[in-house]
Amino acid sequence: MIKLVLLPGMDGTGLLFADFISALGLEFETHVVTYPDAPSLGYKELELVARSFLPDNQPFVLLAESFSGPIAISISASKPRGLIGLILCCSFARNPRFLLAGIETLLKLFPPKLAPMGILSKYLLGRSSSNHLRVALEEALATISSNTLRARVKAVAAIDVSAKLIQIQIPILYLRAIDDFLVTHVASDHILEIAPHVRVVDLEGPHLLLQASPHLAARVVTDFSRSALKIPNES
Repeated sequence: MIKLVLLPGMDGTGLLFADFISALGLEFETHVVTYPDAPSLGYKELELVARSFLPDNQPFVLLAESFSGPIAISISASKPRGLIGLILCCSFARNPRFLLAGIETLLKLFPPKLAPMGILSKYLLGRSSSNHLRVALEEALATISSNTLRARVKAVAAIDVSAKLIQIQIPILYLRAIDDFLVTHVASDHILEIAPHVRVVDLEGPHLLLQASPHLAARVVTDFSRSALKIPNES
């Protein structure tokens, strides 16, 4: 069974992985990282939290969504025992400038529970917006404070782990959403400039790619993970 450690987006709850985990099927044993709702915890502290979820002395693949990309890159650069593959989904190594303006303005005007779902859907779900996805997003955001979200936006503004990409020797997959309005191709292009061996796969979907296109993403993640574990792909 393939072990897959999932690092969540800015909400930090891991709740939004539900449909994706279901789409993965029984071939995977998933470990979902969750971050405390604490504005005092920046990237350095959250990396320690993420490390506590890593399997002991067992092969595993690390998948980071959006906000967690820098954490996964930093962990991978340290070459933890058992890590055989890294997957970055709609993520970045340094501040994706275009990501911050809209979110920061929104957080100044509204706490998460009162943020207009129409605006959130436009940025995060785009054309893939549905009642199911909007409810899931609302439930995830309802568990986190505005102060914590603001702190994480500021953390993104200051982060840059680009140099650590050079230290990563395992296979890397980058899932790029075609309709991502927040983290555009500029982020993946920057990663490719430093680590040209990164495999980029473009998938139809919005920023919340794993939520909007769980089965499509699951197939790509499965193929990559089987390859990393040297398991023959099924015909």
